[in-house]
Amino acid sequence: MAVRKTIEVVPRARRTLTSLRNLGYDLRHAVADIVDNSVSADATTVHVTVHFDGTRSWIRISDNGRGMDAETLSEAFRYGSDREYNRTELGRFGFGLKSASTSQCRRLTVLSRADIPGAALEARQLDLDHIDEVDNWEIFDLAPDELPEPTRSGLGAASGTVVLWEGLDRVLRYQDPFGGWAKKQLIAHAEDIDEHLGMVFHRFLAGEVADREPLQITVNGTPVEAWDPFCRTEPSTSALQEEDMEVRSLDRNGIVHLCPFVLPNQNHFSSQAVWKRASGPKGWNRQQGFYIYRADRLIQSGGWCRLRAVDEHAKLVRISLDFFPELDSAFGVNVAKASVTLPEELRKELTPLVKTWGRVADTAYRQKQRPASPPPRRPKPSGAASASPASTVRPSPGQSDLSREQDSSIRLATFSPALANHRGVGTTSRVPDAAPLSASGALEAAASQVGESEALSRIVSALRTLSPEVAHDLGW
Repeated sequence: MAVRKTIEVVPRARRTLTSLRNLGYDLRHAVADIVDNSVSADATTVHVTVHFDGTRSWIRISDNGRGMDAETLSEAFRYGSDREYNRTELGRFGFGLKSASTSQCRRLTVLSRADIPGAALEARQLDLDHIDEVDNWEIFDLAPDELPEPTRSGLGAASGTVVLWEGLDRVLRYQDPFGGWAKKQLIAHAEDIDEHLGMVFHRFLAGEVADREPLQITVNGTPVEAWDPFCRTEPSTSALQEEDMEVRSLDRNGIVHLCPFVLPNQNHFSSQAVWKRASGPKGWNRQQGFYIYRADRLIQSGGWCRLRAVDEHAKLVRISLDFFPELDSAFGVNVAKASVTLPEELRKELTPLVKTWGRVADTAYRQKQRPASPPPRRPKPSGAASASPASTVRPSPGQSDLSREQDSSIRLATFSPALANHRGVGTTSRVPDAAPLSASGALEAAASQVGESEALSRIVSALRTLSPEVAHDLGW
């Protein structure tokens, strides 16, 4: 067979880099991508500094990780850099450092010292203005006296890496970049970065990741606090049955782990401050749904991945979904690590579970409508059928003799018998007397008694759409 003639076609640097600046990063995701590299380098501290100085404003991310030698640092500036990633690393595509940085700035400088005795300080710089001029894939190898001033104070004598962004053309888009409005917006960006990092890396910050020291992150000197979406320290938070599901991918099969939580309603939080913080960056309704983690790093925070609509009555349910990088192709992880797509086989398995979780969350939500103390009980008409104890329990906040655990078990037994049986919760245990049922409670109890809870759930869903006022009056 004849050898085919080949011609090497190298992409134009100027036009290609212009396109690569638009890969879907916003500022907070771009900073998080740089912190990913710090985590992969086993850093235990990461400092993010956002400095305002008009057109000379800059953002710096420094860490105390392993650092890089000269060859590794130069390779890190190659688009699509080629290296092996282990199973728990947060990188994958070899684009993060460059694409995240240039999505926000025109000049990227990286200063690094490898964790090797006597290692020299290495620095490289990618300048988009220079590439626009020469239209070639070139970076600068900086000498010590050429280092930008902000990098000099970012790294001491130990190993680590400093990433500096200058020329923040995608961040400061104002006619007067030195004005008060520009400064105010950059401060707001710093606050947004703080909030985002506390959510994305909350497991690392809380020391929940196996074989790792807790991670410390600061933004402008202030420690970033971990934000737990599931409020696991709240006594009234309910952890439902965990699930493991196998998913196939082009690389190899992997396990997806799911852990659903139903948070308490506002009245059952330990304090109003805790309740407000639990609402999250996007607010209660938009934070419901799936929290998808890749190697313990949060990729998606809330949303139902088109398995159901956002619903006020389901705002208390949040589900952690964990997978590792071997399933990246199955989940369609993008370069910015800001979105995923559920594999079709997983969607089919999740559909009935989402309905179950939604019903339990709906029950927890409607607890806020109970009166503070039980109203007078009406006498039961003679000959009236008695509903089963489990289906009629609606304890008021004043009932101290019914524990939260009993309350949760009874509600679970009523609205998800299969799940209750799996957890060992009985459906006919005796409970203390409770307040009379509301209209919605009576309908649900009756539907449960005749085995039509699923049908009622569909009716309620339709009623909320067709006549929300009537649904509200009925307690839904």
